[in-house]
Amino acid sequence: MATNLEFKAQCQSLESLYPRLDDLNATHRETVHQVDTYFHVTTKGKDFSISEACEPRLKLREIDETAEAWLIYYERPNHEASRYSQYQLCEITDPRSLKRLLTAALGVKAIVKKQRELWMFNNTRIHLDTVADLGQFVELETVFQGQTEVEAVNEHHHVKAILHLDTTDPVAVSYSDLIIQRS
Repeated sequence: MATNLEFKAQCQSLESLYPRLDDLNATHRETVHQVDTYFHVTTKGKDFSISEACEPRLKLREIDETAEAWLIYYERPNHEASRYSQYQLCEITDPRSLKRLLTAALGVKAIVKKQRELWMFNNTRIHLDTVADLGQFVELETVFQGQTEVEAVNEHHHVKAILHLDTTDPVAVSYSDLIIQRS
């Protein structure tokens, strides 16, 4: 599986991050609307609950205004600090049929709707997310590809420092968990 280093925090205003993104020389890639359908997951002979240290998650991500869709499986501990995530991606050409199949086989755990601005700094994806019913968040994903672990960790912490993310409210869980907690 691929690896990245992640951090997520709730923000009062994403607008305040734009000058810092300029200071970082981050590049805006796109703004999209995404619908993530999370499915119940049983893996490795265990049922996982939100209290588990490293809960596996499976979601179908559909991107509005395009035919693009991805099935994403990931395992990540629920910690407020930066944490490692292991993941696998599969591009999906018929998301409607796959969603029906996974809903019948596994059941839907939660649906998350968001607008995402994607910014890039080297190997770090900076997501400025406005999540329906939850608010505004910033999420970092430093992808491990072509650099050492030390270089990736240093880049991740550099981005956190420039964006002043130590002054934000860190979030330990996924958006799906936050949606479930609100129910």
